Amino acid sequence: MEVPEDNDEQQNSGPVENAWAMKIPKFKPEDNPHGLLEESKFATLFPKYREQYLKECWPLVQKVLKEHHIVAELDLIEGSITVKTTRKTWDPYIIIKARDLMKLLSRSVPFEQAVRVLEDEIGCDIIKINSFVRKKETFLKRRQRLIGPNGVTLKSIELLTECYVLVQGNTVSAVGPYKGLLQVRRIVEDTMKNIHPMYNIKSLMIKRELMKDPKLKNESWDRFLPKFKTKNVPRKQPKKKVKKPYTPFPPPQQESKVDKELATGEYFLKNEQKKAKRRHEKEEKQAQAKRARDEQRQKDFIPPEEKQAAPSTSEETSIDIKQLKAKMKKFSKQHKNVKKSKTDG
Repeated sequence: MEVPEDNDEQQNSGPVENAWAMKIPKFKPEDNPHGLLEESKFATLFPKYREQYLKECWPLVQKVLKEHHIVAELDLIEGSITVKTTRKTWDPYIIIKARDLMKLLSRSVPFEQAVRVLEDEIGCDIIKINSFVRKKETFLKRRQRLIGPNGVTLKSIELLTECYVLVQGNTVSAVGPYKGLLQVRRIVEDTMKNIHPMYNIKSLMIKRELMKDPKLKNESWDRFLPKFKTKNVPRKQPKKKVKKPYTPFPPPQQESKVDKELATGEYFLKNEQKKAKRRHEKEEKQAQAKRARDEQRQKDFIPPEEKQAAPSTSEETSIDIKQLKAKMKKFSKQHKNVKKSKTDG
């Protein structure tokens, strides 16, 4: 019976094809009967708007952490959450898990999702996205692109990676298996680098289908995956400033208010005279503006000028009558001659 055990040990010591499929043995209290020697403590601040929710779910948080012998304290005055180990704590890594739980609760992750971090095969990742983009408008557009219309893109990411993802403010919080957390981080970082999340979502869907085919197990999958192509999109060019010709001399000094008053003689007037002058100038401006308004109003009531016909001269009429008389005489003579010729014939 000893031979197969040696074979199993040899097989386990060899290379592993799929590390994600390995089952990690569970850590039990019998593995650490003496407990921890030192006390570990972590504190996390939370915003004011999370105070009401934390007060409501705090009994549940204490109940869950009590099973692992972790003490949790809620300080509403300072706005902080503290977790620390006790003498009965036997798992050395549970304090890190409890710290992650407090971080997620302060990042607006609901308790039902945040409590999953305490499981062995579940982790969390808080991704900072505000450092990828400088302009606020671009940042908001890309963050909205990650969420998608009605949260469709975010929901598809959650289904493919088996992680809970929450986008809020300058961070993206993710809770789920460690393999899924890596995929979520890559999608989020690529989206903030102006690569649409649909490329990564499609590649994940294709990989999931290719894994089912044993023939493609040892082949490259690059020919099946979508390739992202950068496009040169025309952007608004900044207005070019016309540079003035360089002169070594400084610009002439502008006249001050006192200099202008001295030039016009207003400086030597009394305050009453100055006020009277300003009032008179103001009244003149008002009168000019009133005249301009009246002229504009009266334009509609002014009739247009009619074009008069040029009168005919007496000389022209006399010439026309003479020509007409001469034509009539000539016509009558011709008519008489025609009649005589007919009678003679």
